[in-house]
Amino acid sequence: MSQINWFPGHMHKARKEIAEVMGEIDLVIEVLDARLPRSSENPLVNQLRKGKPVLKLLNKSDLADPQVTQRWLDYFNAQEGIQAIAMDQTQQKLIKRLPEICKQLIPSRAKADRPIRAMIMGIPNVGKSTLLNAILGRKLAKVGNEPAITRQQKKYTVQKGLALSDTPGILWPKIEDLDSGYRLAVSGAIKDTAIEHELVAAYAARFMLDYYADRLKERYRLEVLPELADELLDALGRKRGCLRPGGLVDRHKASEILINEMRAGKLGTISFETPEEWHQKDEAARLAAIAAAEEEAGDKS
Repeated sequence: MSQINWFPGHMHKARKEIAEVMGEIDLVIEVLDARLPRSSENPLVNQLRKGKPVLKLLNKSDLADPQVTQRWLDYFNAQEGIQAIAMDQTQQKLIKRLPEICKQLIPSRAKADRPIRAMIMGIPNVGKSTLLNAILGRKLAKVGNEPAITRQQKKYTVQKGLALSDTPGILWPKIEDLDSGYRLAVSGAIKDTAIEHELVAAYAARFMLDYYADRLKERYRLEVLPELADELLDALGRKRGCLRPGGLVDRHKASEILINEMRAGKLGTISFETPEEWHQKDEAARLAAIAAAEEEAGDKS
């Protein structure tokens, strides 16, 4: 993956502002994409929250594989100071219960005279502003399909003893994991102009061939699936009439179709990652760090 310009000035400013006001916050509400919970989990949250309780909302769960989502809930709920809930924007009853759930995470503060102060955090385009509007019961936060709609921190007061502070959707300066970068791009968290569209589509095509091949056959009416990602995009393009003069496939148009239909859930419920995969990655990273430290110690001796 080429370098992505994904940490523009307003995001850098937002990070500083969040760090400055975190001392006044009782609780962090982190909105994740249920299709890629770990890749959409911003490591800055753990750096900035300073041990405060976190309610992790796995949003867009209607687009994710329910069995995989349950494994993610088990993974997060096993961690100290964290409660995880899967949801989507149609679950109005659950959304209305969020203030009460927040109170349960801080029972001592809930008994105090002042409301619980919660900060909503999350990467761009994860549904933060839509969720905020649903909690408030009125449209105050801007909503859109483009990343980084919210540009500055805002404070809202909600009844039922909860005061909310909204933040811009911030990404972290560098993606360490290559898969995460592509998954974020496929989901729409990174602007389409930040990375070559066809590279993202090729990653998406390879993923679908490996894990959801039957969905491809059904959606695009393909009797035989190609083995290669590029060949799949060409087959999709021919089925959808994405042809240039001479009968060549317009792969950019084919790429747009695949990515947009994956984002919209037209290929069914999809989860891009599992806790087990990340356990293996974390363990590999831990062993690599140990080996690097031992090598450095040997060089100094």
